[in-house]
Amino acid sequence: MPYLGIGFHLIVAIYFAVHAVRSRQNMAWLFILFFFPGLGSLVYFFAVYLPGLRQSRGARAATRAISQLVDPNRAVREARTDFDRAPTVEHRMRLAASLLAAGNVDEALEHYQAAAKGPFATDPTLLLGLAQAQFAANDAAAARATLSNLFAANPQARQQPEPALLHARTLAALDAAEAREAFEQALACASDAAPRCLFADWLVRQPNEADRQRAQNLYAEIVHDAKHWPRHAREHNLQWLQRAQAALASIRSPQ
Repeated sequence: MPYLGIGFHLIVAIYFAVHAVRSRQNMAWLFILFFFPGLGSLVYFFAVYLPGLRQSRGARAATRAISQLVDPNRAVREARTDFDRAPTVEHRMRLAASLLAAGNVDEALEHYQAAAKGPFATDPTLLLGLAQAQFAANDAAAARATLSNLFAANPQARQQPEPALLHARTLAALDAAEAREAFEQALACASDAAPRCLFADWLVRQPNEADRQRAQNLYAEIVHDAKHWPRHAREHNLQWLQRAQAALASIRSPQ
C-alpha cells in the first residue's frame, strides 16, 4: 500500500511537471515536484495551477454562468449602485448595458437616450448600445438612424463585427434593399457563426432558388466547421450551431 501512495504522488508530480513545461514556468518547479512529489505538487497546485485555471477562458465563462445562475441581478444591482453614487455618463452606460443584457429593454433604452443627449453623443460605444437597445425594442428604423450616426462619427465601425451585423439585421427587419450588401459586409468582418446563420435565415426567405441554395450551404458550413471548433468556440457559437442544424433538418426533410 505505501508503494501505491508513492505511485499516485509521482503521477500527480509528472502531470504538474508537464504543465510547468508547457506553460513555461520556472524550471525550478521540476526540482520541487520530483524531489518533494507530495508537498511539491500541493504547493504547485495552489501557487501556479489554480490561479492559471481561474484565468482560462473556459473558467471565466463558467464563473460568469454560475454567477448569473446564483445571482442573476448582480450586474444590474452593482451598476445601479455605482450610478446612484456617481451619476456619470460612464456609469449610466454601464447600467444601460447591464439592463439590456438582463432583458430590461425599456429602462436600458431610457438610459442610453439620456446619455446620448450629452457631450458623449458621438461616442461609438454609446451609439452602438443605443442602437442595440432600439433594435431589441423592435424599433428598427431608430436603430438604423443611430447606426448611421455611428458610421458617420466612426467610419471604422462599418468594418467591426458587432455594428456590421446589427446593421444588416436592422436593414433586414426593414426589408431594405441594402440588406444583402450589409450581410455580405458582416460576413467579411467576422469569422464566427452568427453572421453566417443570420444571413442564411434571411436568404432562405427570399424567392430566388439560388439564395435558398446558398442559405443551405451556409448552414452546412456551420455544421461542418463545428466539428473542428475548440471547446470555447463551440460554447460561444452553440446557439447558432443548433439553429443551423434545425434549419438543415427542415430543408432536407421530405415535404
